[in-house]
Amino acid sequence: MSTYVLVHGAWHTAAAWDRVAPLLTTAGHRVLAPTLTGYGEVGAEVGLDTHVDDIVGLLGDEDAVVLVGHSYAGMVITGAANRMPEKISHLVFLDAMVPRQGESALDVMPVTQHLIDQASRSDDPRRIPPMSRSFGVTDPADLAWLDTILRDHPVRCLQQPVAFDDPVARAIPRTHIHCTVGAPPRRPVPPSEPVWELPTGHDCMITMPVELSELLLKVP
Repeated sequence: MSTYVLVHGAWHTAAAWDRVAPLLTTAGHRVLAPTLTGYGEVGAEVGLDTHVDDIVGLLGDEDAVVLVGHSYAGMVITGAANRMPEKISHLVFLDAMVPRQGESALDVMPVTQHLIDQASRSDDPRRIPPMSRSFGVTDPADLAWLDTILRDHPVRCLQQPVAFDDPVARAIPRTHIHCTVGAPPRRPVPPSEPVWELPTGHDCMITMPVELSELLLKVP
């Protein structure tokens, strides 16, 4: 039995994994899928370090965790791995940001600056409203459901740098899952790190949960 910790991306909540978690559980594994702090009531203090703390706190009693981060959560799992590398057996970057030491989400994906600029002109510059039509979900029923779970994203999460300077953390095996429909340009992945593909849009946990689960079950 493995323990999978599934970390949602920006604007999402733990509900994003509702179609994947039961499949992993049925296969005999333990699944933890937290909702990160601030996806509801956004406080000025919520940032990337808050979300790293969320996952570090969750890992306290766990061992040999397969830590999966979707989208923005690539930043989160990187920071958590740096803090508690002994708890993690594998990192999975699911169509995710893959930062280097000291980078912020803005460094990894500079286009997010325009979201911060838009927020600065709104009534609450601390938060960025969700954009449900930007996640590659096209089925009307799925879109309607997605609209019910999306929440504002804290701006500070995009601005804070991640720490990834522990050599033990850098040695954790990593796998990348790329969604190929509407995919933006990506950084090259080192040849030592497997890359698997899903022919769907960004929110593959909603559009291809069975196929995604099959890939996660292949993680060593």
